Amino acid sequence: MALYVMKFGGSSVGDTERMKRVAKRIAEKQDEGHQCVVVVSAMGDTTDDLIDQAKLLNDQPPIREMDMLMTNGEQISIAMLSIALHAIGRKAVSYTGWQAGFRTEAVFGKARITDIRPEKVRKSLEEGAIVVVAGFQGMTEDGEITTFGRGGSDTTAVALAAAIEADVCEIYTDVDGIYSTDPRIVKCARKLNEISYDEMLELANLGAAVLHPRAVEYAKHHNVCLVVRSSFNHNEGTVVKEEVSMEQGVVVSGIAYDKNVARISILGVSHEPGVLAKVFGSLAAAQIDVDIIVQSGVLEGKADFSFTVALSDRERALGVIENIRESLPFRDVTSEDNLVKISIVGAGMVSHPGVAAQMFDVISKQGVNIKMVSTSEIKVSCVIDGAKLQEVIKALHTAYKLDTEEQVFVGGPQDRR
Repeated sequence: MALYVMKFGGSSVGDTERMKRVAKRIAEKQDEGHQCVVVVSAMGDTTDDLIDQAKLLNDQPPIREMDMLMTNGEQISIAMLSIALHAIGRKAVSYTGWQAGFRTEAVFGKARITDIRPEKVRKSLEEGAIVVVAGFQGMTEDGEITTFGRGGSDTTAVALAAAIEADVCEIYTDVDGIYSTDPRIVKCARKLNEISYDEMLELANLGAAVLHPRAVEYAKHHNVCLVVRSSFNHNEGTVVKEEVSMEQGVVVSGIAYDKNVARISILGVSHEPGVLAKVFGSLAAAQIDVDIIVQSGVLEGKADFSFTVALSDRERALGVIENIRESLPFRDVTSEDNLVKISIVGAGMVSHPGVAAQMFDVISKQGVNIKMVSTSEIKVSCVIDGAKLQEVIKALHTAYKLDTEEQVFVGGPQDRR
């Protein structure tokens, strides 16, 4: 008998028929002799609908109240799934995130887990129940309800698996594993049987939506056996683990993209020590993450530099820059959107020179200019105009010999929770 944590996203429990199918899937696992803890997201578009309704009342709703509102989506899901399990003769109990023992820092909207006290979960398992836990939510030590941000249900599942020492954490989604790129763009994408934590973390950070970076970080840190598989079929999934065997001839494992990109350029800044520290220290104090940074040449003691932020943070970042203008004079600040960051990832890149050059060549042959570049041992990222995103991805996928003859099965709409 093994202990499984099974996470189902919003597309998997999007309506009552899908909820029944998930309940049956869980029952099958229990019939194999295993204990089951299930983590679920809100049904379908519930969270987006709640956000839209809140903004009809207030276009800048208080973030505390938004956490109070959005946790209701998952609470509906856990009760409905528990009811569906009882309907097929299974003993099940549902718990909110805080009932399941999740304690968090006091940050609304993107709280991090500080502790997990899963006594109620363990007790219910000992009593033979299937435990259904709401993802994406927890509670501070002084009783405030918090949410974990996008991808929070993945993080809930992996963190809970670590806390209760589960044998396996399965993430069920609408595709039957992790693919070499977005299968909605490349229908002949290659399914990966296994992928390392480091490669998956790079892909997740670079925009691959199948797993959230925080969940992968947690799995790596706690050595959680993580499997991504489809909730619509019984095909073998993709195993995410520490070490994987290198497939012969495959240098690039995956291609990811991120449309949530804006470039900000500060022009005519004094070229002297402390300038970058001032700019990026101010952005960090405003909780704005900066990705790629590029400084151009110096002319007459003045320099220009550019950096990328999330598109959703662009206006706040521009405000921060304007606020430091008196203490750090500059000639101008500009911003640019309609951009996309496209990245190639692969552990094999370390020992294969010319991988980046090939990427630049493929992109140029699509008639696309590269605006910024960032590299690490196992990835190369390029910021480009977003107009030809699909053409570039398909060309790169072919160039790195990732195409297959099989067509990918996609069971439902993309789910990022």
